[in-house]
Amino acid sequence: MQRIIEHFCARDDLSTYDPYDIWKTKPGLYVKDLFNHNRYIGLFPAAVLALFDTFLNNRFRLFYSRQEYPIVRAIAALSLLNLYCKSREQRHLDFAKKHLQWLADHSCNGYNGYCWGLGFDYPVTSKVRYDRNTPFSTVTPYALEAFVQYSQIMRDKEYNNVIKGIYNFLENDIQVMEQSDDHLALSYGPMRDRIAINAVSYAMYSYALLLPYIPLKEREHVTNKIRKLYTYIRKNQSSDGSWLYSPEGHSFTDCFHSCFVMKNLLKTNSLMQLNRCPKVIAKGYTYVKKRLLDERYWLFKRFSLSNKPGITKFDLYDNAEMLNLAILLKDTSLIGRLVDSIRRHFCDGLDVYSQIDALGFRRNKNTLRWAVMPYLYALSKLLLSDVL
Repeated sequence: MQRIIEHFCARDDLSTYDPYDIWKTKPGLYVKDLFNHNRYIGLFPAAVLALFDTFLNNRFRLFYSRQEYPIVRAIAALSLLNLYCKSREQRHLDFAKKHLQWLADHSCNGYNGYCWGLGFDYPVTSKVRYDRNTPFSTVTPYALEAFVQYSQIMRDKEYNNVIKGIYNFLENDIQVMEQSDDHLALSYGPMRDRIAINAVSYAMYSYALLLPYIPLKEREHVTNKIRKLYTYIRKNQSSDGSWLYSPEGHSFTDCFHSCFVMKNLLKTNSLMQLNRCPKVIAKGYTYVKKRLLDERYWLFKRFSLSNKPGITKFDLYDNAEMLNLAILLKDTSLIGRLVDSIRRHFCDGLDVYSQIDALGFRRNKNTLRWAVMPYLYALSKLLLSDVL
């Protein structure tokens, strides 16, 4: 495990191809916008581009270019910090710090503090379109966690200005979407854009991480905000344990976003106690294992409720996040089988594929953002744990 983590993470350059590459091209952006404005008109050209990308250009990557992604740097740093805690080898710490410094040097411009996003234009709906400089409440927490973990390991304040800057971003740029006396939902980006349950959970966890770094007079305010964010998540859990990606519009339920919500609940609850949180997580975890595990392959499927067609049979992202969640929950019976299954289906030596298509072929080799880094992070947590 250590070898493959080092192979990808212990590098100066983490630029990578990405499964989203086709949608970053001019034709891809045009078709994505067309589909968002009219699904019936946009469906055919979207299918043509998806088939071209998957079956003709997946190996050659013509017209695409490698790119650095903040989330890749952040997860690489977290993975190496986990290795350092296990090995105490200086090189792991040195490379982790290089990634952290890259993040500090590449924050999004024009906001109230440190923050990071996708790094490419991303049209989501007919009304919501993000540019490459837009920071997200779902990406910034990975960098925050890496800076906090480094600071705790080194017991110094070198990056305290960055950590406090992230707090300023959350407080001043992330918007209130819905609020009452007992619950709160925040925006995905720095505008009144949309509600996503996983974004609410990331904001909740970020505030919990930030508690030791903010002035004492503000901690009651932040603690109350965390509890209200948690209440919103709990209220939006269905009776069967699932969460829709969003309570708004024509939404879906999938594996890795469900795992995001549960891991953020777990991590937040470890920092401050949330009412009935273990029961909320247990209900969601039971749902995912029951509805999304394909026991023929011992892999987790993409969707239990889909809102659009797709040509992916299995995605590494779902399985990497499920592995990470199982490690956090110390579900040893699942961890061992899932580790072996991921290795057999997605890995070939030191190469890692992110998707298996409907025909059973592996696609998207070594695309770090999606989803090699989440997989490596799960392996690094497994090395640190005592669950196997």
